[in-house]
Amino acid sequence: MSDRELFAHSRSSAGVWHLLEEHLRGSASLARRFGEVSGCGELAGYLALIHDVGKGACVWQDRLRAVDRDGGGRVGVGHKHAGTFLAQKYTKLPFGAVVFGHHGGMPDMERLKDELVRAMAGGEEAQQVVEAIRAVEAVVPEIHPDPRPALPGWLGAPSGQGRLGLDLLVRMLFSCVVDADFLDTAAHFDGAAVRLREPVEMAALAERYESRRAKLLAVRDPSPVDAIRERVYEQACVAASGEPGMYVLHVPTGGAKTMAAGAFALRHAAANGMRRVVLAVPFISITEQNAAVYRDLLDPDASSDEEAVVLEHHSAVDLDSGDLLKGLTQEQRDELKARAHTARLAAENWDAPFVVTTTVRLFESLFSHKPSQMRRLHRLAGSVIVLDEVQALPDRLLIPILSVLRGLVDHFGATVVLASATQPSFWRLPTWEGLERRAIVDDPAQLFEELRRVDYEWRFGEEVTLEAIAAEAAAYEQVLTVVNTTTDAARFHRHLEGRVARGADMLHLSTRMTADHRREVIAGIKESLTRGWPVQVVSTSLIEAGVDLDFPRVYRAWAPAESMQQAAGRCNRDGHLHRGTVVIFQPSDGKQPRSKAYQAALNASEAHFGPGRSAPDELDALERYYPLRYALQQGTPDSGLGTEIEDLRRSLKFPEVDHRFQMIEDELSTPVVVIRREPDREPIESAIARLQDPDRPCGPEVLRSLQPHTANLPRGEAEAALRAGLATPITGDLLLWEGAYHAQRGLDPDAPEDRYAFNL
Repeated sequence: MSDRELFAHSRSSAGVWHLLEEHLRGSASLARRFGEVSGCGELAGYLALIHDVGKGACVWQDRLRAVDRDGGGRVGVGHKHAGTFLAQKYTKLPFGAVVFGHHGGMPDMERLKDELVRAMAGGEEAQQVVEAIRAVEAVVPEIHPDPRPALPGWLGAPSGQGRLGLDLLVRMLFSCVVDADFLDTAAHFDGAAVRLREPVEMAALAERYESRRAKLLAVRDPSPVDAIRERVYEQACVAASGEPGMYVLHVPTGGAKTMAAGAFALRHAAANGMRRVVLAVPFISITEQNAAVYRDLLDPDASSDEEAVVLEHHSAVDLDSGDLLKGLTQEQRDELKARAHTARLAAENWDAPFVVTTTVRLFESLFSHKPSQMRRLHRLAGSVIVLDEVQALPDRLLIPILSVLRGLVDHFGATVVLASATQPSFWRLPTWEGLERRAIVDDPAQLFEELRRVDYEWRFGEEVTLEAIAAEAAAYEQVLTVVNTTTDAARFHRHLEGRVARGADMLHLSTRMTADHRREVIAGIKESLTRGWPVQVVSTSLIEAGVDLDFPRVYRAWAPAESMQQAAGRCNRDGHLHRGTVVIFQPSDGKQPRSKAYQAALNASEAHFGPGRSAPDELDALERYYPLRYALQQGTPDSGLGTEIEDLRRSLKFPEVDHRFQMIEDELSTPVVVIRREPDREPIESAIARLQDPDRPCGPEVLRSLQPHTANLPRGEAEAALRAGLATPITGDLLLWEGAYHAQRGLDPDAPEDRYAFNL
């Protein structure tokens, strides 16, 4: 090992050092490939080429060798300034944020300017910067490019939109560089070539989808609404030949929207040379169900050695979490920080042709400033992005969400599909002024009239309680009740106990249950409904969008209009009854989410829906409802709905944008791995060991394996569990649950326990 050799990483398990030249060139090649999709491949490749130039300094190289001799660990010497200096010199100042932030997260411009002062002549980092650049230019002379990397022409747009475009471009470049860095690093430690999928032929996938759909329909029981569903599907297939842009799929509940959206997306991708479909939904339960449907339609046969087509990603783990949970011991804190860098290599990067994820994960990728969350962002360029149940997008973040979606369409070759039975009035907001609205189905009003399948009843008054509704619901054989919080769901389930007829299933659904547990329950519900068996179900709102269930009677706690209509979509879904019954009740002892946006939605709903007013499925009332809902949250047309985040984006204040853009507002959710069954213990513990091994970094597949075994807790409860010894940290903010798990209610909020009085 010559002293003149420069290394990027210590020895792999095979004893091989990672040469800095190899890492820079390898990362640059990958980043260039990622950036070419959106026309910024040259710039992405250059930023990746210089991202680790600072490692050429003697102090960094000496420290790396010392750490290796001592058996591993963090180098602990900064290496960001040299590459940041080069980025500013040969590109533009904002792109220096890509290099400076590739480990800890992108800085704002004021911080970046301060750091550049430190890197320039007379600054405290200047000597190390000069030394590193001289060492690296000897082996990678291209760090001084001639000509300079080209910038996209659209950056010269008018100042307001141009600055927002610059914000999105910097984010896209950061994603390209970080993913390339992670992939090249992981390949070194694995002692293998970089794991990267080749593009899939989308036309072939569309053909497979069509063929398998036909076989699936051939064995399904016929429904009175099948002809309407087929008409929707055919219109989606025809519309798919259109150019990339912003599309609307407005179909009533029960109109086979999932099938139609998949067909449109695949055919549209094939027609326009696009590489990927990303389907984002608001609830994990829909992710799980939709992923299962699309796997059946798209994944290769079990006997094939072909890679899976569908990737399901809903893991809520924050691998960059610097805001460590309260309740950790100092030793636990130190351990998490020590393995933070290698743990990030497990972050999901959406390297699959068909991704099913949640809207939280999607927009986290777009508005974060952290490497592991933004790693996958570049996959959205040149992709079809389907936002299923788009009505669930949070109002308080609506302006930046709509703005960034428009940016993806205008500048990064994406198509966005807004799919919902309750289409919000987005085109009435200034952010989408002048944007073409492309309809996938011809006459939604006619579809709604043809698919009207329920009658509404209303229950209001002090006597209306969760217990009273449970007593009423228990008198019916097949009933679904939807409430507004996980606490209400657990309590309603308790009220049903002792009231439901013997032999009837009494089931519960919420995010306090693991993904596998929810899958099992939904499968059990479907079987009971199909066979005509008695079944009582209580759920949070996770069931009311995208979950294909058909009850004759549904109870829905008072909620915003779109939620009431979505719940009604689980009633008489297949039209076998003349009319199903949906009971809207307002429990005097029920809870509601606490937010300004939710209260505005309730107030707007009260103005238009209820006894003596409109039913939730009347389109004219919904058209009046959304503008009122938005107006209640806006002081002026230029305020509210997240407008302040747009100002921060224009100023390139990446950390502050991340801080302000919180999809889950009231109680931060913490992911918790649960070992429900003894046969699952060994693979779960093995995956956890991989995540915690600093000397053997793993890729995204390890976190994927834990998704089925993960539930969610409000942050306060998770921290209390840590203090009580009921949970232990794994990595980032991911915890291992050591406490009791209720066979039906999962992590029951009303069942506090003694640390020493439980059995797994």
